[in-house]
Amino acid sequence: MEFTFTGEVIEWRGPAPFYFIPTPAKYTPEFKAIAEQKSYGWGVLYANIKLGDEYWKTTLMPKDGSYLIPVRKVIRLAQNLEVGKSVKVTVDFDY
Repeated sequence: MEFTFTGEVIEWRGPAPFYFIPTPAKYTPEFKAIAEQKSYGWGVLYANIKLGDEYWKTTLMPKDGSYLIPVRKVIRLAQNLEVGKSVKVTVDFDY
């Protein structure tokens, strides 16, 4: 099952900065339904991500009524992503 949307890159500052793309809240009920069948715990979901010409496997993490897509540094740099930039992303749960 695929979901395509535009999301904004955000930063979470911890000991090192991490970058994420929040999913739209309108998809949360569907993601939660998928999580009931595919989550390995805490509602975290394995997913395939497409952003530009980059593809990668990751886990979506539930946070504040949506899910966060972690963006790896190598992908962020290759796609020239900065905080606040809107990007088109596709999430696929068929892995």
